[in-house]
Amino acid sequence: MKQIKLFLCVALAIAFTSCKQNQNNVANGDGNAAPAAGSIVYVQLDSVINNFDMFNDLKSELEVKVEKIQNELQAKGRDFQNAAKDFENKINKGLLTQAEAQERNRVLTNRQQDLQNLSAQKEAEIQEEQTVMLNKVMDAVETYVKKYNQEKKFALILTTTAATTTVLCGEPSLDITNDIIEGLNNEYVKNKKKSSTDSETETKSEKKEAAK
Repeated sequence: MKQIKLFLCVALAIAFTSCKQNQNNVANGDGNAAPAAGSIVYVQLDSVINNFDMFNDLKSELEVKVEKIQNELQAKGRDFQNAAKDFENKINKGLLTQAEAQERNRVLTNRQQDLQNLSAQKEAEIQEEQTVMLNKVMDAVETYVKKYNQEKKFALILTTTAATTTVLCGEPSLDITNDIIEGLNNEYVKNKKKSSTDSETETKSEKKEAAK
């Protein structure tokens, strides 16, 4: 289970150069004119992801699942350790026949293997969920950026991350990161409200059908 926490450490930490840090202080709305249509602009993807409400909501949900799994495995681990300790004490006191000792040892060995298999299974499930989570987030970002650029009509939108830097140092007025974050979160909130309303309507319809 030590690896599960690592699966939640999304490799999108903000680690920009001082040039990037200076850009953050002046980009989007500090006296610089908005980029014109046809411009080549860029987005700091790490900032977009880490400030995207959808990402933070999904990450919180996953962290709750991880904590629940860890508690479950730790409880099973404690039970196994107690059983193993009890077995050892009885062996030391000569309270078990050879046949009984062999049978208990077999049972404990199987329990240990089952626990290891369960731990590996849960780690794989968490890793898969993390991958799906990131895919959902990136799909939402890409979908929004395409929609966003239908209006802005930029010639090219570049991305920069802590792992891959496409833009080493650019004109702050061409950094549309904050604009993308604001638009993404506004659309996410709007879609959440719509989804909640649709769900309530569906529930009411089901209750009416059930009452007939």
